[in-house]
Amino acid sequence: MDWIERLNKAISYMEEYMTEEIDYVQVARIACCSSYHFQRMFAYVADVPLSEYIRRRKMSLAAVDLQSGNEKIIDVALKYGYSSPTAFNRAFQSVHGIPPSRAKEEGALLKSYPMISFKLIAKGVEEMEFRIEKKDAIRVLGVSAPLSSEATKAYEEAEALWLKAITDGAPKDANGDLLDFGTIWNELNAACNPKLPELAGFFGIEIERDESAEYTYMIAVASALPESGSLKEYIIPAHTWAVFPGKNFFGEEYADVESSIKMEERLYSEWLPTSGYEIAEGLDVCLILPTDDLENTPFERWIPVKKIDRVTG
Repeated sequence: MDWIERLNKAISYMEEYMTEEIDYVQVARIACCSSYHFQRMFAYVADVPLSEYIRRRKMSLAAVDLQSGNEKIIDVALKYGYSSPTAFNRAFQSVHGIPPSRAKEEGALLKSYPMISFKLIAKGVEEMEFRIEKKDAIRVLGVSAPLSSEATKAYEEAEALWLKAITDGAPKDANGDLLDFGTIWNELNAACNPKLPELAGFFGIEIERDESAEYTYMIAVASALPESGSLKEYIIPAHTWAVFPGKNFFGEEYADVESSIKMEERLYSEWLPTSGYEIAEGLDVCLILPTDDLENTPFERWIPVKKIDRVTG
């Protein structure tokens, strides 16, 4: 079974349970990936966040119920998981532009969002460089913060942690300009293991914790030193990785075709469907490589992968 088929089976599962609280972890299992990666993949491939798609589908079905039967608004609200009439009214109006009370009126103008179906289509003609590599476990030291599963918010949270690492405790001149890096950044530099030149640089690690739908972002360096100060230990597990080299890590979303955000979008929507691989774990690693040219900062994105079993699916 290929990746597109699995996505469509996950969509069918959600449709079957649209009147219940949808279990993102179970949906992701059907798609053979983690909840974290499923939500990110869905957002890039469908061009809408998973939570927004579910809300639109529920309100589409709710509109049909209100127009075709004698159900009370409160009963329809409860059917689609809204215990508060106010919350249901707000969700319904955000999709249809009118309150649910008007949906029963003859001639009411409503919107329909059909069940999504994924197909493999041609997108773009730009090549993507990658290599498949097996790596042993890597011990790192770093700082971390909670991370959202929603892509745009997650990037804002990751960016905030980078800013904190670079600037917190940094000396400034009279104009408020930085004279040096901050405390955390200096701790990271001091902890970096000089015996591992192939891992020199800073890791940005996105971690899903034990299928709990809780996510963490970590900035770290490969290190053999004990935990100290702000730095805590994490072990990047041994894996087979799909490694994508890029540049302009700190660039704006579409400022450069190889920037980190654009690369992730293409990875999920272009490379993965035809690669013969599936994502193996709720983990995403970015290694920001040493450079003197910050405007074109080189990086590698590592995605844990395994070959798709085309016999058993």
